[in-house]
Amino acid sequence: MKKLVLAASLVVLTACSAPQKEQISVIPTASLSTSNLVENKTYTLSSKDVRAAQYVALVDSGRSNIEPIHAQQNMRITLENAIAQQFESQGYRASVNSENSVVLEIQEALVTVKHTIMENQMDGKVTLEVTAETPQGKLVKTFKGTAVRTGTLSASNDDISMVLNDVINLVLADISNDQELQNYMKERF
Repeated sequence: MKKLVLAASLVVLTACSAPQKEQISVIPTASLSTSNLVENKTYTLSSKDVRAAQYVALVDSGRSNIEPIHAQQNMRITLENAIAQQFESQGYRASVNSENSVVLEIQEALVTVKHTIMENQMDGKVTLEVTAETPQGKLVKTFKGTAVRTGTLSASNDDISMVLNDVINLVLADISNDQELQNYMKERF
């Protein structure tokens, strides 16, 4: 019995000391409006993550080893909260029973990193689709952002996080400033 308890304790301790997978922080900054575009127009917000894989970075060290890195935060919830803040700053009010809806679809959010001992190159790509729907119809728009960054030495997780957050912030700003989306929501919500 003592051997069994000892073996079980050893397995638990080994599992606790196993290295944790690396993760990067995804903290987008909502692009807030300085004045209301509308007053008390309601909408229901939902989101879905349709990416084929849930990692946000692929690191290629050149040794036939490509390592995926995941986000610390849930991407869908993080981006949904940022979009909600943006619409709130424009005067829209989120509701659970509005006949107007906005659906955010995350199609791509990835930084591809190639690095050697001397340099690195990071390619960031983010694609978000926004669907604004009313009983009279719907508007579907796709927003894309890309960035390329090179640096010396290997790329750190902070560097990767900065590139991903910068591209997400650019796409969020595009959504916030898109005149077609603003006009559609203003006129029909």
